[in-house]
Amino acid sequence: MDSKKRYELLFNNINQYNSDEGTAGITRLAYSNEEQSCTHAFMRMCMGEHLKIHMDQCGNVIARREGKVKGLPPVVIGSHLDTVYQAGKYDGVVGVTAALEIIRRLNEKEIETDHPIEIISFACEESARFGVSTVGSKAMVGKFDHNRYRNITDKDGVTMEKAFALCALDFNSVEQASRVNEEFKAFFELHIEQGPVLINQEKKIGIVTGIAAPLRLHLKIKGKASHSGTTPMGMRRDALLGASEITLALEKAAKQEEEFGTVATLGVLEVHNSAMNVVPGDVEAKIDIRSASMASRQRVLDYLNATIEEIKINRQLDIESIEISNEEPVLLSEAINEQIINICEDKNISYQVMQSGAGHDAMNMTKLCPVGLIFIPSVDGLSHHPNEFTSLDDIMLGIDVLEQAVLHYSKADATNL
Repeated sequence: MDSKKRYELLFNNINQYNSDEGTAGITRLAYSNEEQSCTHAFMRMCMGEHLKIHMDQCGNVIARREGKVKGLPPVVIGSHLDTVYQAGKYDGVVGVTAALEIIRRLNEKEIETDHPIEIISFACEESARFGVSTVGSKAMVGKFDHNRYRNITDKDGVTMEKAFALCALDFNSVEQASRVNEEFKAFFELHIEQGPVLINQEKKIGIVTGIAAPLRLHLKIKGKASHSGTTPMGMRRDALLGASEITLALEKAAKQEEEFGTVATLGVLEVHNSAMNVVPGDVEAKIDIRSASMASRQRVLDYLNATIEEIKINRQLDIESIEISNEEPVLLSEAINEQIINICEDKNISYQVMQSGAGHDAMNMTKLCPVGLIFIPSVDGLSHHPNEFTSLDDIMLGIDVLEQAVLHYSKADATNL
């Protein structure tokens, strides 16, 4: 079986794990039954390639192919298998399956690398379930915040600690997943772009120089529910109108920072006990602000906070703003990027040097070693959507580039990091 057909079968096998069968999208939430079934299926696939497998205390899967020179640090390839609600098939999955395809190629060609090669399938990369992203890679680099994460809940009221327990994971032992005292040669992640740049520029490979970082907030807006027909407009304490003002202020603030690539989104809005004839009294909202510039992101936050204070007074609302996460932008390895550029030029593959507006596990792995992040095109720039699509040919081209980068850094004399 050729590599392309073999990879397609692998990709489709992974995507059969879906809690929304019969719909257009894929839903495989972190620590859910579907995600755990998918994870264990992937572990069995890795065993089939004679890799040493274990799951750490956070639910990260680590599959290792030993090198022929004892004591050398591993070259690591990773991404994630969890999804958002009603997602596409490609986000995260491409990176994990690409890593296994590279191992299959090495085994098929009987190539022994000097350095070990590890595949990592990170747990809970997406924030869809708990509002916190890249949980598995945070645990691996010693940034897991027990106090903050323990009691955060999903939409069904299940805490993260409970979700761990349902997967036979001990929340109180997560610090044992840290690998900060280990040595790594390099980390690579192959990912769909999730944006329109490569498609619009007609480029096949994106070489990522840096990753913008999100600041996420949970707003609780409380006014007073009252009858829509008997409460005069001037006497209302409408929580939804307060949230609407916040949304428009957020948009205005982000547009003022467009030159820095800063974006802001109010992506979740819940009106509790809502009815057509009731003035909304209890609303919750979740906000995502991200930028590669900390100063720009802070200006958006400052404007937002000032707006909230005005709305509290003008609309007589109680508004609580809770910080869910606060990440820092990161720069990726210039030396690794130069090597990827060389690979693309040697193979006559078009490429674009670019930044990532989306967060990835790669940004946390910079705490452990040099990191390279490779993008492949997303048709129409769609992601986190059932219509998300990247052609099989583009995926295979990305795997070819990734394979050459991994082979280069798995040599004992590869020192240009």
